[in-house]
Amino acid sequence: MRLTPSPFACLFTFLFVSAAAHAAAPLAIEIDLAQQKAFLLQDGKIVYETPISSGRPNHRTPTGNFQVLEKDPNHLSSLYGRIVGADGKTLVRDADADMPLPKGAKFVQAPMKNFLRFDGANGMHTGYLPGYPASHGCVRLPEVRAALFFDIVEVGTPVRVFGKPPETTPPERPAKPAATPAPTPEPRKWYQIFSHTSPTASPAPAR
Repeated sequence: MRLTPSPFACLFTFLFVSAAAHAAAPLAIEIDLAQQKAFLLQDGKIVYETPISSGRPNHRTPTGNFQVLEKDPNHLSSLYGRIVGADGKTLVRDADADMPLPKGAKFVQAPMKNFLRFDGANGMHTGYLPGYPASHGCVRLPEVRAALFFDIVEVGTPVRVFGKPPETTPPERPAKPAATPAPTPEPRKWYQIFSHTSPTASPAPAR
């Protein structure tokens, strides 16, 4: 049985060999908002990439040159999360921390595993990727790939964010097709009210 090496094994092998050959060439992160992708670079060359989901309209991910300011494996957002009722059911799935709470409800901070802060409250972290920019400004990555970035980069790693994100909105749910109305019967003729036989029917044969 032939075993296929995992992406982790391939990448770490590449980095180990490359580091030995190039005396630990510096790493960097680039985030392309237009392509909705993030790249890990070593010595200026792309060695790994991942799809992302960046900030949605009115919460765009800032562009510019930054660096990793903090690493937090189990970060919780202080700004965003969900509102949960006393019965444990989610009342508001996409809530802000300053939203009023119904009686007995509580605000639950959004988990942001493998958080790499690079600008203010914004950072890279594990999150859901719906296929379009959907975050409050952070850069969401698939869980396995967020863990890879988190394990490899260090505080101080350069981060460059560039590009214009696509003007994509969440797809609308298709409306349920309207029920097909039953055909309206043709109005009865005056002679059909008094007789079940149409005047155009063929006369019965004579006996």
